[in-house]
Amino acid sequence: MAVVLAVIPARGGSKGVPAKNLAPVGGMPLVARAVRECLAARLVTDVVVSTDDPAVAAAARAAGAEIVHRPAELSGDEASSEGAVVHAMEAYGSDVDVVLLVQCTSPFLTATDIDGVAAAVLHDGADTALTVAPFHGFVWRVPPPARPAFEDRGSGGGAPGRRGEGGAGERPAAGVPGTGVNHDVSFRPRRQDRTPEFLETGAAYAMRADRFRTTRHRFFGRTDLVVTDPSRVLEIDDPHDLERARALAPLLDPQTLPARDAVDAVVLDFDGTQTDDRVLIDADGRELVAVHRGDGLGVAALRRAGLAVLVLSSETNPVVAARARKLGVPVIHGSERKDAALKQWCAEQGVDPDRVLYAGNDVNDLPCMALAGWPVAVADAHPVVRAAARAVTVARGGRGAVREIAAWLLGPSLQQSSPPQP
Repeated sequence: MAVVLAVIPARGGSKGVPAKNLAPVGGMPLVARAVRECLAARLVTDVVVSTDDPAVAAAARAAGAEIVHRPAELSGDEASSEGAVVHAMEAYGSDVDVVLLVQCTSPFLTATDIDGVAAAVLHDGADTALTVAPFHGFVWRVPPPARPAFEDRGSGGGAPGRRGEGGAGERPAAGVPGTGVNHDVSFRPRRQDRTPEFLETGAAYAMRADRFRTTRHRFFGRTDLVVTDPSRVLEIDDPHDLERARALAPLLDPQTLPARDAVDAVVLDFDGTQTDDRVLIDADGRELVAVHRGDGLGVAALRRAGLAVLVLSSETNPVVAARARKLGVPVIHGSERKDAALKQWCAEQGVDPDRVLYAGNDVNDLPCMALAGWPVAVADAHPVVRAAARAVTVARGGRGAVREIAAWLLGPSLQQSSPPQP
């Protein structure tokens, strides 16, 4: 059987986005997303993450990858990806037929893309292969030294990106002379009449391992192009790219729902998750909220199935404690640091945070969602929260979202069909 080794370079240092390879997109660190797709690829036999960072190594190992510890001389800003791949091959110590370079900064790379580049070399006679996307733009070049300056246009003052002084939310301060690169400026053919062009995505490359060892370059001999979906092409180089990736994740990621054998505890925010986020205040200043009876049935079913359930709220309000008493579950409320409270509760209960499902709706839930293995957002949650979630309910907060979560774990009838496997 041919050995196809996927190498994911993921060093710890990043100036554009600090701790970039650990940044969560769709509820998972970027490095874990890359590992997941490599493991799902049919032709990949081994998956290695090359890193100098213990936190990256821990996240990659938890996702199922082997770890190659990268030396300092291959970990600086000037270190090449090829150098990291060669080092990983040598450190891995097995005969390799095809080696892949997979970039975790391309969050929407798929197992199909990875299989595509691997198959081009393994089965189709290519020496190297890479993922590309159809490109129909007219390219212009500014001759040196006339490089455009950029000015902020009110995007919130983000840090400049590495791809120039400007990033999303910035624009050229003044026009500069330009020259057409891939077109004759006097003739503008229709899109369908133009010769197809393809943009290198930077996501996945495959190379014959024997020749890669000698050339130490990702392109040699015959290079095949593997065409991917252009809507999924995004490279994270600056904070604006990360924001876009998080906004796109709910649209591009397949919805994966948690199974009962992956969850030991369910922790529920209150306002906006068990309520519709509205508060009614009577003439005496008392606050009233509306809850959903189906959510109560869901919580009762979760408890019968042996799951630990906790209500966790930052609000200090008698109605939170009253609802928890009605449900028969413990409550922590009035907590300024919900993530610290969740971590302490998990330690007291002997629950691994990776096996906690946390459901929330607003930005104060994000620290807990980052801690929990299964961050869940209700349907009408803030967009940033939806982007950080691994799963999003169809029901809105206070309208049956908790019952829906219970149905994910126990089935629509809320009856666990079989006990979870140890």
